[in-house]
Amino acid sequence: MPASARTLILGLTPDGRLLFLTRFIRLFAYGSLSVILVFYLTGLGLSTAHVGMLLTLTLLGDTVVSLSLTTQADRIGRRKTLLAGALLMVGAGLIFASTRSFLLLCAAGIIGVISPSGNEVGPFLSIEQAALSEVIAAPKRTEVFAWYTLTGAIATALGALFGGGLAQTLQKSIPPVASERTIVILYALLGILLAILFHRLSREAEVHADEFTPQLRTMLGIRSARATVLKLSALFSLDSFAGGFVIQSFAAYWFYLRFQVEPATLGGIFFGANVLAGVSALLASRIAKRIGLVRTMVFTHLPSNVLLLMVPWMPNLQLAILVLLLRFSISQMDVPTRQSYTMAIVRPEERSAAAGITGVARTTGAAIAPLFAGMLFARPALISLPFLIAGVLKIGYDLLLYRAFVRVPPPEES
Repeated sequence: MPASARTLILGLTPDGRLLFLTRFIRLFAYGSLSVILVFYLTGLGLSTAHVGMLLTLTLLGDTVVSLSLTTQADRIGRRKTLLAGALLMVGAGLIFASTRSFLLLCAAGIIGVISPSGNEVGPFLSIEQAALSEVIAAPKRTEVFAWYTLTGAIATALGALFGGGLAQTLQKSIPPVASERTIVILYALLGILLAILFHRLSREAEVHADEFTPQLRTMLGIRSARATVLKLSALFSLDSFAGGFVIQSFAAYWFYLRFQVEPATLGGIFFGANVLAGVSALLASRIAKRIGLVRTMVFTHLPSNVLLLMVPWMPNLQLAILVLLLRFSISQMDVPTRQSYTMAIVRPEERSAAAGITGVARTTGAAIAPLFAGMLFARPALISLPFLIAGVLKIGYDLLLYRAFVRVPPPEES
């Protein structure tokens, strides 16, 4: 670990370091599940259209859970809310591992916490961001969020590598669906570990008593920045709707259909992709210091979306992997800057709610797209269309975001 990173993390409170650890464990679980989830569900007998519907319902359920918990987390307690999210993750994993019933799978996906994309779902990210923002100075916030993003990216990458490799290894002695079920059970076990760790959070992670104001009793948990947060939410929803067409589970499945790539190789591909994405986040804080948070979000996101458009046009596996990796090498620079910007423009007691609302908007957008992506994947001639839809919509998001917020800097840039 670089000295700067070690100094930064050691400078956090014990709660801050604990939140970095829970981030790693959670994203490792998400990454391991995302590589095999579509294979597992189709192995249970579901059609790709049904899988798309299930993933959509799963993400919509995560949206409802997130909105219900994050908008009230600063009032009822961040530790309690995180603990509830971990238990919902455990329940969903156990049910996914124990049934073939489409209705039961839908119920578990809607009520529980399952990540088909390898990305954050549930209430965790929003509340952890709010807690971290309590213990760091504003000038350091983007840098801490960049390392926080890198931690998650490495965890997702390792999870993808582990999940794909373990599934393929186990398939030498047991049926494919049984090997994939092992990963689902592991997902539930990691949820138990998260619950234990969240239980150890101290009162320092909560909102300070002198920061309680009437907006904590409003329905959405925000008042002073409501219009700005809702506008950001609409834009983030568009970006995530576009990304929902190429979530990691479907992207892995595309490589399998197009180039007959095995699970272990898929794990390696997405290991590299997520590592590159995480490392790119570190550059974001340096760029933001020079050109600002909003410009960093837009100017790094645009070229990554052009590369996304190029992936399905590649004539062979090697070039497709190369373009995908190039895309991931710059695709996540907007993540810590987006998170830091959202935390900067609201009051401390509104941070969990603001992060929750924008996070729910992203989940909602991402939840709708897999339904259509599943339908497209059901038609062999259309399996590359999701990449094109995602790229065009994401470019539109970048242009709209720049127009709406380039003249609305955070306080530390004013």
